[in-house]
Amino acid sequence: MRKLEINNRRFLGSKYKLLNFIEDTVNEHCKDVKSVIDVFAGTGVVGSLFLKNGKEVYFNDYLKSNCYSYKAFYEPTKADIKKLEKIINNYNDIEINEENYFSENFSDTYFSSKDCKKIGYIRDNIEDKFKKQEINEREKCILIASLIYSMDRVANTVGHYDAYRKIKNIEDKFFMYMLDVSEKGEKKSHISNLDANEFIKTVKADLVYIDPPYNSRQYCDAYHLLENVAVWNKPKVYGVAKKMDRTNLKSRYCTNKAVETFDELIRNCNCKYILVSYNNTGDKSNSRSNAKISDLQIKQILEKKGKVQVFEQAFNNFTTGKSVSVDHKERLFLCETAEVCGENQIQLKDNNSFAKSPLNYTGGKFKLLPQLDSIFPKEIDTFVDFFCGGANVAVNSNAKKIIAIDKETNLIRILELFKNYDYMEIVNKLDSIIEKYNLSNTYKNGYEFYGEDSSSGLGKYNKQYYLKLRKDYNSIKDSTERDFMFLALIIYAFNHQIRFNSNGEYNMPVGKRDFNSSIRKNLLEFCRKLVVKNISFVNTDYKKFELNSLTINDFCYFDPPYYLGDASYNENDGWNESKEKELLEYLNEVNKHGVKFALSNVTEHKGLKNEILIDWAIENQYNIHNLNYNYSNSNYHLKDKNQITKEVLITNY
Repeated sequence: MRKLEINNRRFLGSKYKLLNFIEDTVNEHCKDVKSVIDVFAGTGVVGSLFLKNGKEVYFNDYLKSNCYSYKAFYEPTKADIKKLEKIINNYNDIEINEENYFSENFSDTYFSSKDCKKIGYIRDNIEDKFKKQEINEREKCILIASLIYSMDRVANTVGHYDAYRKIKNIEDKFFMYMLDVSEKGEKKSHISNLDANEFIKTVKADLVYIDPPYNSRQYCDAYHLLENVAVWNKPKVYGVAKKMDRTNLKSRYCTNKAVETFDELIRNCNCKYILVSYNNTGDKSNSRSNAKISDLQIKQILEKKGKVQVFEQAFNNFTTGKSVSVDHKERLFLCETAEVCGENQIQLKDNNSFAKSPLNYTGGKFKLLPQLDSIFPKEIDTFVDFFCGGANVAVNSNAKKIIAIDKETNLIRILELFKNYDYMEIVNKLDSIIEKYNLSNTYKNGYEFYGEDSSSGLGKYNKQYYLKLRKDYNSIKDSTERDFMFLALIIYAFNHQIRFNSNGEYNMPVGKRDFNSSIRKNLLEFCRKLVVKNISFVNTDYKKFELNSLTINDFCYFDPPYYLGDASYNENDGWNESKEKELLEYLNEVNKHGVKFALSNVTEHKGLKNEILIDWAIENQYNIHNLNYNYSNSNYHLKDKNQITKEVLITNY
């Protein structure tokens, strides 16, 4: 069977034929490029070029149908290729006579009735296999992308889905091809599905490549059918072209706001070089084809960022047949920015990987997330994270709605800050506090600047400045400024922990670290996750949550203070036997409501057993899942950190 490559798609504005032009321009005029951001990745051919050249590449596109392609080809997750080939062969052999969503809506339009039945069956079956865990997420993406690529080869169109050709008897010719993908993917690839202007705020690289929409023709209109198949929410479709509601997919680059939107994008680029691909379609016979941004505007906006050069090459562009292209040229605008990335360059993970909270909250579950995720339900409407702490679990949930609850007021205020402020706003505010109090900034200056090294840490240097910040924080009333001061304190505190004395004053001593590249990276990843999550942070006691608001499709996760733990929140009898029993009774109430729950806890610690917990789980016939990780930051009083601690997850399902 022939296998399809990433460029084997018909796509408006594809840069496949211009790859040599792009590659030559970068090689000749850009020095030491090790990482590339492809903001409007489209088919992914430009990002693929840089990957093949050994670069770290960040793919982004607001269409899921495109992102599934990047994941299929490059997501660094192992896929069983032989298994997928067998599945596709079975799809090609099977005869489908039953109607389904796709055949009921699209028969004899873009495809024949017979082909529509098969396409709809295949897409349903892919989803079913994923839900049954017969395929992993990347394998699902490979199958979906293979389906989309195969559909595109035989679709009754002129290269897009704004309309279909009116043919009475459409030929049955659908055949599903496999993509030419590797088993392991590509470790240097990172994939995001975000609005371009939001995405650019979260990443940093040597080169940013920008190929925005040129005119009024929305890509969500041109590829609505493929996006429908990718997302598979089975929406109502309407009109001759059978389009679903695409309101949330409309791009500002195709409107009269294109110039200001582009300006905003460029302002937020964090890189050495910006390479913009655009063309001179500024005055065509069909107004929809006219470019929304002029060459002069592009140049002027880029010049605010640095030195600009313009390169051009003759090119026969793809048109819809309604416009005439004469003397068409593809242009590359290269900007060498004033800001040059240093050794502290922050690299982000794949958007689908787990983001670590910038708050090193006691007992945080970041390292346990892969194990927790494998046990949690796969389909969740509302995810409620009780005792959310640093929100590692909440922010990495894929539930439709997320509620993160904690009774620590100051903690919730910080989480709200992460949600409501742009990443750069947070960083700039923290850097101003650092400068004001003369605290160390190794991200900017390194350890030697302060006469210290990583081993000894920065506590000696920072102590007097930290104590001044702590005193000022404890002396002022609630305010946004105070919240930023609190965040700075946490970053510079011992183990980055939160603790208040009986007078309500923050009293953690100074720690060894500062606002370094690691914490900045965590903050970037965390903020990027928050952008795309339907999440709310609630400051309340868990017992006040209204269980009647939940349904059988919802899920509750509990990560309370551990009865056997030695963390700061357990000092002064913070979590005792009475509170442990009270929580377990509450969990029984959750169970009575028919809602699934999971409880993180330890059954053994420092030679002691939590008999209350064990007996409760056995009595109620709950499932005990053993986890293989011990918490050093939860047990900082323990000298022998290798002493056995049995971490468990208890579930009612």
